[in-house]
Amino acid sequence: MLQTRKAKNPDRSQRHSAAWGKRLSMLLLLLLAEAAFAQHWNTARTPASGKFAPDLAPLVGQAHLRTTTGQTVKVIVQYKQVPQSQQMGRMQVLSGRAATRLSLVKGIALTIPVSALPALEADPEILSVSLDHPLKGLDDYTDAAMNVSAAWNNGYNGTGIGVAVIDSGISDNLPDLWDSTETYSRVVYHQDFTGTSVYNVYGHLVYDLYGHGTHVAGIIGGNGYRSSGRYAGVAPNVNLVDLRVLDSHGAGSDSMVIAAIQKAIALKNTYNIQVINLSLGRGISVGYAQDPLCQAVESAWRAGIVVVVAAGNFGRVSVNGSNGYGTVAAPGNDPLVLTVGAMKAMGTYSRTDDQIASYSSKGPTTYDHVVKPDIVAPGNLAVSLNSHASTLDSEFPGNEVPGNYTNHDYFILSGTSMATPAAAGAVALLLQQHPSLTPDQVKARLMKTAYKTFPASSTATDPKSGQTYTSYYDLFTVGAGYLDLGAALGNNDLAPASVGSALSPTAVYNSSTGTVSLSNGNATVASSSVVWGSSVVWGSSVVWGTNVSGSSVVWGTSVVWGASSASGFSVVWGSSTDSATSVVWGASLLGSNAAFSDTDDEQ
Repeated sequence: MLQTRKAKNPDRSQRHSAAWGKRLSMLLLLLLAEAAFAQHWNTARTPASGKFAPDLAPLVGQAHLRTTTGQTVKVIVQYKQVPQSQQMGRMQVLSGRAATRLSLVKGIALTIPVSALPALEADPEILSVSLDHPLKGLDDYTDAAMNVSAAWNNGYNGTGIGVAVIDSGISDNLPDLWDSTETYSRVVYHQDFTGTSVYNVYGHLVYDLYGHGTHVAGIIGGNGYRSSGRYAGVAPNVNLVDLRVLDSHGAGSDSMVIAAIQKAIALKNTYNIQVINLSLGRGISVGYAQDPLCQAVESAWRAGIVVVVAAGNFGRVSVNGSNGYGTVAAPGNDPLVLTVGAMKAMGTYSRTDDQIASYSSKGPTTYDHVVKPDIVAPGNLAVSLNSHASTLDSEFPGNEVPGNYTNHDYFILSGTSMATPAAAGAVALLLQQHPSLTPDQVKARLMKTAYKTFPASSTATDPKSGQTYTSYYDLFTVGAGYLDLGAALGNNDLAPASVGSALSPTAVYNSSTGTVSLSNGNATVASSSVVWGSSVVWGSSVVWGTNVSGSSVVWGTSVVWGASSASGFSVVWGSSTDSATSVVWGASLLGSNAAFSDTDDEQ
């Protein structure tokens, strides 16, 4: 499993990593009030226009009232055709600056005066205008829980597969990320999209000043050199492509991620990029079909790249008793991609006692009611590579874990940000075994073969607040089940190769019967999803296990899924005619730079 390596200087510098903890308590106090404020502006102040995303409504209203007084806003403007120099020139006339062309979504990202928004509304070439949302990045038991040894014992270690890590950078001077002879780094490419420094305070080139991306990279492809293999990643010989979109504070934006996805597609053949890891995200302001970030991940999927995305860490957000449902973040809300929730290994190598992490975001998705997450993987108290002196390491020295050389070789983080690279590494191993599998075939196989034995419910206590949370094991919490790589490698069933064949289904509420059932596929992305239909191999009961009974979804005892008059129900589902009435993503939470990692979480 592990390769013999020659001795290495134990003083090699290391780098930066940081994953910010969840800061939801204060946000919850403002959630409902700000959601109501946004709705007020949308209905009372904004001229009727389908071009602007709902969260731009307050600013558009101010622009028409001429009360903006020099205020600017970062937006992504999408056109009916790919914008050219003429369109860029028009933006300059409107005092738009720092424009970046995003051909992948036929768009331009720029900062523009709020007073210029009405001009965009009047431009017939413009299709839509959305905020360039800020976002953030969202162990020894991980490999055992996913049955990774079955892959290693058969010689699969990720050799030849490229994984693009779109995150805070990767510190590639760590020996765990080098080849078996310690002659070259397996981080084969670096590019920064933040425009911020990649040098630390000592003037050393470190790439990852925050520390999050290095930790993620270690889970995907660290070889455990500094721990004699104990903290090896899932695919310890993959090549890693570092596309930096989060700065030293873990902050980035939609346009940076879209530009990085464009680059990953462009480099696909050069580095055999088969997987993109997105351990980051933000709140949802529009349906996935109108969201440029979701459109970008769909483009990568259609290009033949498996996009693995964190579900988010908002599972404890309970608006009006919604119990954390409806909190999956973007772009994990897109039905094409593989969205991953987080499990807890419970400090044992056996997965039979593992539990869902209470912070792991739950479906259905806001606006579209897509069934998410698709799968769950280990993500709590994950031990991986530490970027010494990074933001995270400096702020949380108590999370350092000693290896064979220093007391800060490794670091502990928790969250769906850690579960996502575990799944991404598993995808790399599956593709090493079967290089011809399409993204939909990979997604379908992992979901069908997932481990599906769970308790009806479990409870967890937040060590910081002392608050107890109850989780139910329905398909909006655990998806199709717990990733089982051994079962996936041993399975030969093939879903159709076409894009959208494994599209995540949509949940549909029937008000006359009071039940929720699955709709296979969505015409917005593909004609239909054929995997979750009635065939013997891919029938719903096979994929979802006991989480589906006939055509009616089994919800456990959560009151959210009671009568439509229940307060929690209306939060998640909205009215039957307007799902946008969901208040899960209030203004305060939508723009909160959703962190999908924490430095200390439940046991």
